[in-house]
Amino acid sequence: MAEVPEMRCEVAEGVGTITIDRPAKRNAMSAAMWRDLPVLLDGLAADPAVRAVVLTGAGGNFCAGADIAELADIHTGNGTALSTVAETALAAFPKPTLAAIEGFCVGGGCQLAAACDLRFATEGARFGITPAKLGIVYPAAATARLVRLVGPAAAKYLLYSADLIGAEHALRIGLLDEVVPADALRTRVAEFTATMASRSLLTQRATKDIVDAVSSGGPVEEKARGWLDEFNASSDGAEGIAAFLEGRKPHFTWTAPTTG
Repeated sequence: MAEVPEMRCEVAEGVGTITIDRPAKRNAMSAAMWRDLPVLLDGLAADPAVRAVVLTGAGGNFCAGADIAELADIHTGNGTALSTVAETALAAFPKPTLAAIEGFCVGGGCQLAAACDLRFATEGARFGITPAKLGIVYPAAATARLVRLVGPAAAKYLLYSADLIGAEHALRIGLLDEVVPADALRTRVAEFTATMASRSLLTQRATKDIVDAVSSGGPVEEKARGWLDEFNASSDGAEGIAAFLEGRKPHFTWTAPTTG
């Protein structure tokens, strides 16, 4: 349950949807909203019915970033900044996440989108990372994540210029995974998340853990061994193979690691 009304959370057909709902401010995130996001994510992570999560915005925009009027409260430090805590919680969320983007995705909005596993956007969406307009330093964790996502040169382009770019540019540099017509975003996101929700969560969580370790230089072999042990203790592999041989849809039952 959201603690502030500007953050709405709903669950339907295995998909949790968090909606940033402050359209009068183009969904700029207040300090309370940054604090609420990890709370919502904790609830969705603990719900076995939730197989994937969508982060989106209301009123035609994704998120215009942090509320400038509350910036002193939001950016209280580097590792402890409210935006960094929320971003870290989103990136560490154990199930697949997808940002569904239309309109403005700027500053903290890009920070949140980059912390999701995947990003789908409409053709008219606009992206920018704008601390250079304010003379502030973009958080180190967010900068590192951006570099891993789009590469050093594209990250510098965005951060040096603070200019807004279009969806096709964002797709070209790897900031987006799909661009769709404005009237097709909801349908495409629903279609894709339904597909994700039907797949093995064991496979998805292992993939997320191992891919994130590869991109950050973490202990890949150790994680791979742990997930192989988890696979051997589960029934998802046997069910997937049986379903394939029998020509039916699999019914995967794995929901969480047996240890740790």
